[in-house]
Amino acid sequence: MRYIIHANKSSLEAASDEALHVAEKIRCVLNRPYFFGDFEHHCSPSIGIALFPDSGQTANQILQQADKAMYQSKAKGRNTISFFHQSIQEAADARMFLEKELRSAIENQDFILYYQPQTDRLGRVSGSEALIRWEHGQKGLIAPDQFIPVAEEAGLIVPLGIWVFRESCAQMRKWLDNGLDIQHISINVSSKQFRQQDFVDQIADAIRQYEVPASRFVIELTEGVVIDNIDDTVEKMRALKQLGVKISIDDFGTGYSSLTYLKQLPLDELKIDKSFVRDIATDFNDAIIIETIINMAHNLGIDVIAEGVETEEQRDFLYNKGCRVFQGYYFSRPMTSADFEAWVRK
Repeated sequence: MRYIIHANKSSLEAASDEALHVAEKIRCVLNRPYFFGDFEHHCSPSIGIALFPDSGQTANQILQQADKAMYQSKAKGRNTISFFHQSIQEAADARMFLEKELRSAIENQDFILYYQPQTDRLGRVSGSEALIRWEHGQKGLIAPDQFIPVAEEAGLIVPLGIWVFRESCAQMRKWLDNGLDIQHISINVSSKQFRQQDFVDQIADAIRQYEVPASRFVIELTEGVVIDNIDDTVEKMRALKQLGVKISIDDFGTGYSSLTYLKQLPLDELKIDKSFVRDIATDFNDAIIIETIINMAHNLGIDVIAEGVETEEQRDFLYNKGCRVFQGYYFSRPMTSADFEAWVRK
């Protein structure tokens, strides 16, 4: 719902209060349950308010501002009220600019993969995780947390994800040709990419094209992706396993951890989230959770890797509890492929 009110500069505050008062009344009325026959239904309105002339001068501008405020309410979780503010417009403009730049970057493949080692307790490398960076012409390297959400919202995450996997295949081929025996590259896959009907075919095509063993790749999925459509998940996982690709649950423990889905899925690995690792020395609960995850995984025949390992104390605690693979700044930061190869050889 969009709500527009005219206000003089001198009465802007009073107009805001009045608009909020009226909007709250509307929200309360719309929140009441209503009935179709014997069925009770509920509505959760999202209300956006723009103040004229504060938000714009033309009817179109004002409607756009009220619309943006309404979507701000939806983003907050619905059933709430938001005013349009210039910061909303600035954020929207910045996002639109970033999306435009991102489309161009995908077309020109202005990305690079960094690799973070996965090691044993002594730092001997077993595998790596591929981490995308955007090589922007003016801004330099842009971290994924700045552009991945935009790619998700704009529907660009699928072509970006395909590029990451194909580039990982190409890199693995180079390492093998150079005599560098890296067991695997772990690759994060988004929900939208995983839910593509031809996802498994895309993976198989890339592996065939670059002539690399499928066992050299680990697909990392979050718990939310896994349980979203369990039947589709199991079908795709089994198809990937037939190819030889391994499956890992990323950020384990932060989502919907459940033995119900763990026992259904053909998993190879659980990745303990760094939020638990960070405080294991000071938070008794985190220490217990980690120990439980490790014991559970071992009993189910699933490997465990801990990410976010930054200190010797964290590494030793995890090792003593049965974790044998580690990833984090204590061992190495993410590196370019050339630096990674040099680091491994050294």
